[in-house]
Amino acid sequence: MKILMTGAGGQIGSDLITALVAQGHSIVATDLKPRPSTPEVAWRGLDVVDGAAVDRIIAEEAPEVVYHLAAILSATGEKNPALAYAVNQTGTWNVLEACRTRGVRQLMFCSSIAVYGPGLPDPTPDDVGLRPTTMYGVTKAAGEMLCEYYRAKRGLDCRGVRFPGLISASLPGGGSTDYALFMYVDGVRVGSYQAFARPDTRVPLMYMPDGVRGLLELAAAPADKLTRAIYNIAGFSPRADEIAASVGRAVPGVTITYQPDPLRQGILDSWPRALDDTCARADWGWAPRYTLDQMTVDLVPKIRELLSGGAKLTH
Repeated sequence: MKILMTGAGGQIGSDLITALVAQGHSIVATDLKPRPSTPEVAWRGLDVVDGAAVDRIIAEEAPEVVYHLAAILSATGEKNPALAYAVNQTGTWNVLEACRTRGVRQLMFCSSIAVYGPGLPDPTPDDVGLRPTTMYGVTKAAGEMLCEYYRAKRGLDCRGVRFPGLISASLPGGGSTDYALFMYVDGVRVGSYQAFARPDTRVPLMYMPDGVRGLLELAAAPADKLTRAIYNIAGFSPRADEIAASVGRAVPGVTITYQPDPLRQGILDSWPRALDDTCARADWGWAPRYTLDQMTVDLVPKIRELLSGGAKLTH
C-alpha cells in the first residue's frame, strides 16, 4: 500500500515510518525539511499551509492512506499562535480537501489531550465539553470536528486518536510534556534536571511504541466496528515526581528538581489527569502494553544511544 505522511520529520514520524516499512508499505514522507530518500522511503518537501502544493503532491503520488502529522505543538504555539493556526488549522483543511478531491481512501489524524480544558472529570471520557486554553488545543479541536464533518458529509474515511503526551528517544517538538522526556535525557547526560512542572503534576503520558501501534490498529479496524471518528487512547498517568523516581531506579544518583514555568504549568493544569479510553477498547480492542517502569527500562538505553550519536537536545 502507498502511504503519504505529512510532518514526517517530527517526533511521531520516525517511529511510524519504521513501523509502516516493516509492514511492507511504500512511504512518501513529507516535511518542510525533507531528509535524503532511501529505497524504502521517498522524502519530499511540503508546507501544508500551501494548499496548491498539498493538492499537487497528493495528486502526483496518489496514496491510498494519508497520515497527517504536521503540527505546531502547545508551548511553541503559544509563542507563535499565528503560525500554529496556519499550520494546524489551514494545513488540516488543505490536507482534508486534497484527500477528498483526489480520492484518498483514508486519512489518519493525530489529535491531543490539548483539546480539553479546565474542570474535567477524572478520568476524562471522549464526550465532554472541549474548552482548550491554547492555540494548539483550539486548532486540534477544530481539526477533530473537520474530520467528523468530512467523515459524515464528504465520504472520507477520517479516523484519529487523542494522544496523551508522547515520550520517545527523539528530539522533542515544543510540547508541554517535554519535562518528562528531559528527566531521562538530562538524567543520562548530566545526572540532573530542573523540571518546569511541579512535582505533583499529573497528566496522561504514553510511550511512543504504544502510540504508533494505536494509530496502526485504528487504521486497520473494520469501519463497521467504529462508533466515532476520534478516540481517546490512554497509557499511564504518573505524577512528575513518580517519573523522577522511575528515572532514578534506572539512572542511580540522578537529581531532579522543580521550578515550574507559569506558562507551561498553566497548560498542564488545564489538561486531564487521566483518560477514559473505554470506546477505543470496546470498538477496536485498544490496550496499552507499557507501564511507566516498563517504558523506563526500554527507553534509557535508547537515550544513551541517541546521546552517543551526538544528538543535541535543548530545553
